[in-house]
Amino acid sequence: VQLQASGGGLVRAGGSLRLSCTASGISFSMRAMGWYRQAPGKERELVGHVTIGGRTNYLDSVKGRFAISVDNAKNTGYLQMNGLKPEDTGVYYCAAGKYLDNTWSTEYWGQGTQVTVSS
Repeated sequence: VQLQASGGGLVRAGGSLRLSCTASGISFSMRAMGWYRQAPGKERELVGHVTIGGRTNYLDSVKGRFAISVDNAKNTGYLQMNGLKPEDTGVYYCAAGKYLDNTWSTEYWGQGTQVTVSS
């Protein structure tokens, strides 16, 4: 199983980025898909996820700015980030997992992609 994340970069505050996560060895039509981030000196946190049925959940601090989606035909998940803030800076990781009984659990991790938001 491999999850390949891409799309990170340097952007000014207020700007946008779209991260992509292409899966091989598993199908996003059979797994929930999520994004984590880890800021320097902080613990990794779940930014949000999308269930197989298309239901999304987000960290409060990104609601209304970030959107997660999946293109099953391409077996690729996306994290659209708008209105970026310096506090969104960090390494972003995609993940595949399960969402059962209102609980997310990660089964597979992708490598990280750096997002840096300048003020």
